[in-house]
Order: sequence, then C-alpha cells, then structure tokens
Amino acid sequence: MKVKEIATAAGVNPDTVRFYTREGLLQPTRNPDNNYQQYDADDLRRLRFARKARQLGFSLPEIRQILEQADDHHSPCPMVRDVFQQRLAEVEREIAELQKLRARMVSALSTWQDMPDGTPDGHTICRLIEHWDTPSSTSCCEESE
Repeated sequence: MKVKEIATAAGVNPDTVRFYTREGLLQPTRNPDNNYQQYDADDLRRLRFARKARQLGFSLPEIRQILEQADDHHSPCPMVRDVFQQRLAEVEREIAELQKLRARMVSALSTWQDMPDGTPDGHTICRLIEHWDTPSSTSCCEESE
C-alpha cells in the first residue's frame, strides 16, 4: 500500500501516516522501481492501534513503548493499565479544576452584570476584575483555594 492507500484504510490523512513513519512507529519498505514507501498489513494494524491509543489519551512515547513491548513478545497490558490509571486521575483533577474555574467565572459574570463600567484612574485598571471577589460585591464570589 502507498501512503494514501494506508491512510484511507486507517481513516487518517496521509500526513498522519508520514508523521508516524518519521517517528518510527511504521516501517515501510521502499519499492525498488519507484522508491515509493510501501506499507503492509502490519503497518496498517500498527497505524490503527496508534490512532486508537491517541484517542484514549496515550502520548506518542507511551505508544512507542507499548509497541516495543509487543514487538519483544511481552504483554504491554500491565503498563497500559498503570499509565491509563494515572492519566485518568490527572484528567479527573483537571476536570475538578475546570469546574472550580467555571464556578468562579459564572460568579464573576453574575456580579459584573450590575457593575458600571469604570475608567482607569491611576488606582484601578479594570474594576470588574479588581473587585469581583471583594465582600462588597457579593459573598458568593470568594475564591475557595
């Protein structure tokens, strides 16, 4: 298969195929007649695997490590579980942080609806930001960190 053919078969664009080839995840041979890269069924399997792993949040180095273990006939599954468990915990922390940020944003926007616009006067830059969490605005706006 040529680049375009393997890309179509895997549901990716040709640049993705070229990228994974440069990164060493795919190892095409060269056609001696035209010097085009030729991909085989194993490359297609690895490309599909890499695509699924990326969709699950695995990094390129992690995918490389998984493939290397598989190439050495060792099960990468224990490593996959460990990495995935750590990644899930990271994602959950990020979601919690984003939820806190969202609550602060909703609170600030609610407070700002009734505040007049201010002009910088040498003491303030933007009073919306500078006073959004002060007790005089509303008690709901205090940061809980």
